[in-house]
Amino acid sequence: MSSFSGTANSSRGDCSDLRRRRLLFRSWHRGTQETDLILGSFAEISIATFDTAQLDRFEALLDCADADLFDWVAGRGLPPMEHDHDVMRLLRTFHYAPDHSGPPAKRTTRR
Repeated sequence: MSSFSGTANSSRGDCSDLRRRRLLFRSWHRGTQETDLILGSFAEISIATFDTAQLDRFEALLDCADADLFDWVAGRGLPPMEHDHDVMRLLRTFHYAPDHSGPPAKRTTRR
């Protein structure tokens, strides 16, 4: 599960933590399963380390259509200049690991 840094005494930290949680939710709930798995897994691993500018760029990517994002990540097309940045490069080099079975709330544990 992801961990986000933020302190109870810092409203800026709380705001940043809330933003990361919202981006994580959006990443797992895109509309197509393929994009959910790629973006959700990527977000779980990456967004805790993103600075504010990277969060802005990632959020802008989440506003793009699933089909476009999938094509850019899969290398079937090049992203437009406004989306060709460090976060897109990280996403394109990210390797989905099948052990990510979905959003943290939907995972099941084996006993």
